[in-house]
Amino acid sequence: MEPIIDAHHIYKNYAGLEVLKGVNLQVQQSEIVSIVGASGAGKTTLLHILGTLDRPDKQTDTTLTICQKDVLRLSDNDLAKFRNQHLGFVFQFHQLLPEFTALENICIPAFIAGTDRKSSEKRAHELLHYLGLNDRASHKPRQLSGGEQQRVAVARALINNPAIIFADEPSGNLDTKSAERLHQLFFELRNEFGQTFVIVTHNEHWAAMADRKITMVDGNWNQE
Repeated sequence: MEPIIDAHHIYKNYAGLEVLKGVNLQVQQSEIVSIVGASGAGKTTLLHILGTLDRPDKQTDTTLTICQKDVLRLSDNDLAKFRNQHLGFVFQFHQLLPEFTALENICIPAFIAGTDRKSSEKRAHELLHYLGLNDRASHKPRQLSGGEQQRVAVARALINNPAIIFADEPSGNLDTKSAERLHQLFFELRNEFGQTFVIVTHNEHWAAMADRKITMVDGNWNQE
């Protein structure tokens, strides 16, 4: 079976600082991979490139295939469509829009994809039910706890049924109990829907629970 992510010779340089130094990485379908490392080791930069939020520096031997698609050959517009259809994102600070309700925040990627409102809201309600947020659909972010906000962010990431979820310090702003619930949720989602997860974290306990843990060191990585 082909890997769902196949990255070869990924380089990234910022203002003369070489952040990624020829990273090679394959991720299999339905695998949960954690990425750890000291600040500045390149883990978030790698996540952003694998998630197509940033492009690697052009090198003759650089390739990046995601869901069997050569994403480096896509235009910015086509890449945005690909990202919307196939990838989901969860960030440390939720990135929920404060003026919209939980339901509306969840629906945004579906609306961008052109899904009609009725179908989008039906799917959003299904996710709210699955995540135990039935009674929070009409609440705005400020009316939700940190754990509830993060579960809304997870629902938003899931609404287009993406193949891969990228998470950058998803539990970094949560209390211990909420963080544990979120970590367990990722495994439940993988088992229920078959999603692949690539997760940057400083939480060593969570990182060790993943199917595979990689440690970024000086622009490249070691597997544990």
